[in-house]
Amino acid sequence: MLRLAPYSLGVGDRFAHQASAQLRGFQRLLAQGIEVVPVWNKSQREHTFIGSEPRHVRVAAAAAVQAANWPLPWHVDADHIRLDTVERFLECSDFFTIDVADAIGLPESDQAIDHFVERHAELRSPLSISGLEEPLRLTVEEIRSTVRHYGVAARRAGEVFHHIARSKGGVDRFIAEVSMDETEQPQSPTQLLVILILLAEAGVELQTIAPKFSGRFNKGVDYVGDLAQFEREFLADVAVTQWAAREYGLPHNLKLSVHSGSDKFSLYPILRRVIRARSAGLHLKTAGTTWLEELSGLAAAGGDGLQLAQEIYRKAYEHCDELTQPYATVIDIQKSKLPSPETVERWSGEQFVRALEHDPLDPQFNADLRQLLHVSFKLAAKAGQRYTDLLEKNADVVGRYVDENIYQRHLLPLFGPDTDSAART
Repeated sequence: MLRLAPYSLGVGDRFAHQASAQLRGFQRLLAQGIEVVPVWNKSQREHTFIGSEPRHVRVAAAAAVQAANWPLPWHVDADHIRLDTVERFLECSDFFTIDVADAIGLPESDQAIDHFVERHAELRSPLSISGLEEPLRLTVEEIRSTVRHYGVAARRAGEVFHHIARSKGGVDRFIAEVSMDETEQPQSPTQLLVILILLAEAGVELQTIAPKFSGRFNKGVDYVGDLAQFEREFLADVAVTQWAAREYGLPHNLKLSVHSGSDKFSLYPILRRVIRARSAGLHLKTAGTTWLEELSGLAAAGGDGLQLAQEIYRKAYEHCDELTQPYATVIDIQKSKLPSPETVERWSGEQFVRALEHDPLDPQFNADLRQLLHVSFKLAAKAGQRYTDLLEKNADVVGRYVDENIYQRHLLPLFGPDTDSAART
């Protein structure tokens, strides 16, 4: 079976120019003896906005891997696919994030609910699960409610999984993730357990699952929520996932996936503590960060690069509502705190970078500007050859921003040596 490594990081390369710079961060960590596998991901929505094809992601990643003589596995993720969007990803992807958010809440039949409850009498007794201070207790009503809410979604995941398996020539030819994070309500650990059983019964051999956690996971900025509550939830979810894999025949390397929306730095110490304490794996998606690092690099380069970055901001500002609407549930932008385009056009490259770069300690950092630009990548796509030509012209500067961001802000705090992470936690 194609197995996902214990530690993996999902990275986006929306314009297929930064795979080598991204890979350098993984190489730097590997030089210290720490193996983290890169997973390049790009969704149907992003391909549609940019006008790219799924094969472009694999071509760029493969070229970077070959040039670097990368010795570990690497993967290309068909991100957030459904049955109606999976076809164009089948040939070039070996990792599939099956998104069933649109099926969550579709009511399961009473008969199916009754049969599930009858099959799983063990759930009505207290469950002693390693890592939890107290036994996990599920009421019959909670079991029924969870099956009612998630049963159809689990079957939908099964349909997509088996379609991929038939198309790829077997379940051992790809890695499956199930995503339930793009929904309104978080899943509790008890709900996660029932969901995993439903997926096992649907024949989904998932190696990672992305639940929705409490708190806000806004695009491009830090987590907003109760950190202590998140740690309790994440620890319980890890324990439940490990237990369910053993008890219900799911892949032994099943692990949690955190769809971060990029840059949830305050969560990294928590994630690090828990996965080490539980000897657990982790998949983290941090897709949009690289596009913002491209903008920072262009601004820092000055000249035509800075001018284009300023033009993109002006258009983003003028079309704010249109650009943000598809992401309304995962951004919180206060328009009153956005600088005017005229102000931005007077900025130096350093001023632009300081406003955009995610450094909460910098008084010039503007979280509202960062979120707006995070979801405005289609404007760079509309600039077309001009944008990509400037990326190539300023490849050294842009590449340094991309590499340093992946390595210093994400890989080291999550997976790096204890001496490197101690100062950051």
